[in-house]
Amino acid sequence: MILGILQFEVLVHGATSLKDKRRVVQSLKDRLHREHLCSIAEIGDPDILNAAVMGLAVVCRDGKRAGEVLDAITLKLRETRDAEITSISRQVLHGTDGLGSTDDNAGDSPAALADPKGGDGSDSIADAMILDRAIDSDLMNQIEEAQRELDRELGRDLTRSLARDSVHPVRERSDDRSTDRDASNRRSA
Repeated sequence: MILGILQFEVLVHGATSLKDKRRVVQSLKDRLHREHLCSIAEIGDPDILNAAVMGLAVVCRDGKRAGEVLDAITLKLRETRDAEITSISRQVLHGTDGLGSTDDNAGDSPAALADPKGGDGSDSIADAMILDRAIDSDLMNQIEEAQRELDRELGRDLTRSLARDSVHPVRERSDDRSTDRDASNRRSA
């Protein structure tokens, strides 16, 4: 798998508002995505009035195709009339095919499925972050389940308590009244 990345800066001349800038940036993003099937986003500060830093990525099977696509996109950027491209940075990364094998030995050995919580082993920092997120997610699930169980138990206890309190005070009051009536009847007799 080959990942082609472009990072470029766009100057929008004559933009008097962020709305003017967004119109030009959105048009550029839509056109490049539609014509080259790439992922593109504004990666810089979106509140700068007449400049935008953009990031673009394409995934290809081989480096030659990635280079051709990035060349075509660069040419299209240079021909843009609505804005001026001031700088372009280009990078091509070689990666794994996602199944544990690289492009060089894809046919030589069977591919092993990677653990989705463990990372692929190529970057220890990224793998540690993936593992931390997985642990955090598992921990949050356990906490939420414990909270639901506690809520169910408290709900049962509250229902029992309300049922007990609603029956006993009525009896006590009626017993008190009858005792009061009996005492007043004895006094008057």
